[in-house]
Amino acid sequence: MSSVSMAVSPAKNLQQAEQFDPSVSPPFKIADIRAAIPAHCWVKNPWRSLSYVLRDILVISSLVAIAVFFKNSSWVWPVYWAAQGTMFWAIFVLGHDCGHGSFSDIPILNSMVGHILHSSILVPYHGWRISHRTHHQNHGHVENDESWVPLTEKTYKTLDVPTKMLRFKVPLPLFAYPLYLWTRSPGKSGSHFNPYSDIFSPNERRYIVTSTLCWALMVANLIYLSTIIGPTLLFKLYGIPYFIFVMWLDFVTYLHHHGHEDKLPWYRGKEWSYLRGGLTTVDRDYGMFNNIHHDIGTHVIHHLFPQIPHYHLIEATMAAKSVLGKYYREPKKSGPIPVHLIDNLVKSIKQDHYVSDVGNVVYYQTDYRMIGKKLE
Repeated sequence: MSSVSMAVSPAKNLQQAEQFDPSVSPPFKIADIRAAIPAHCWVKNPWRSLSYVLRDILVISSLVAIAVFFKNSSWVWPVYWAAQGTMFWAIFVLGHDCGHGSFSDIPILNSMVGHILHSSILVPYHGWRISHRTHHQNHGHVENDESWVPLTEKTYKTLDVPTKMLRFKVPLPLFAYPLYLWTRSPGKSGSHFNPYSDIFSPNERRYIVTSTLCWALMVANLIYLSTIIGPTLLFKLYGIPYFIFVMWLDFVTYLHHHGHEDKLPWYRGKEWSYLRGGLTTVDRDYGMFNNIHHDIGTHVIHHLFPQIPHYHLIEATMAAKSVLGKYYREPKKSGPIPVHLIDNLVKSIKQDHYVSDVGNVVYYQTDYRMIGKKLE
């Protein structure tokens, strides 16, 4: 062996030793993570949860009052739309907690608050709750996951041009959520409004009827309100903030599971487990919005233990990091506005198109024709 190779080998060995493969089964169990989290982090305080609902409703009401009072001032509307759309997203997160049962230990309270909050922003509470439960139970599984599930190469090749544009051309994917509620993702069928959809079991149909009726009642209320204040003012007060909310929802939920600097695995078959799937989730820092949207960016521990209330997620995450080690990816610190995440989103949507039809550990691949490149 030459002296040059002797000098290089230790450095190579050190570099290889420092490389980390996130698809390798972790050396700990989910019970080890649970044991590291303080007991009080599991306690749900319904009064504290309700205080966040009151806070958000007061902010939303105040924003409406300000916008109506200054409705002839053009500078008010862009500020109102951004702020109110963000608040719609905040109340979605609280309804999301109701769906997980992390809002309180009182099922009827969770259901009542969840229906009020989600129906107010045109989300069918039980329909979403049940499909979201499927997402948590199968996170990281190629075929069985529910939210932003990867397309297999075979399914990807069946997509028509408009569908590919909607899913992979920024900013169109940021408006996907209403369509998802009605038709789900490509390769899956069913509607969150239809009690006979294959998303739901027969004993869940009555829940879907209830939520769809609440949704329809909200639509009727909006139509009636438009006859009182006029459709233009209603669109300004509610319509545009609704679309800002949809953008927030798609932006945040996509980045929960995509767009990390290092590609993360998806699993099938015997390689998938609840723990391994949950560890592919990514925490994000949203700057000034972390508290506003109830720390939903602190997502790894939430996915592993959705019973933990949002107001304990940061503490629970800090406690669990000693167990998680390199399987926890520290989020990049944000300024007041998380503009750094736009790059993560755009790169991922442009490059993460499909996964292989075969293999139990797979990674996203790129259709270079979609990004205007030709294969050599």
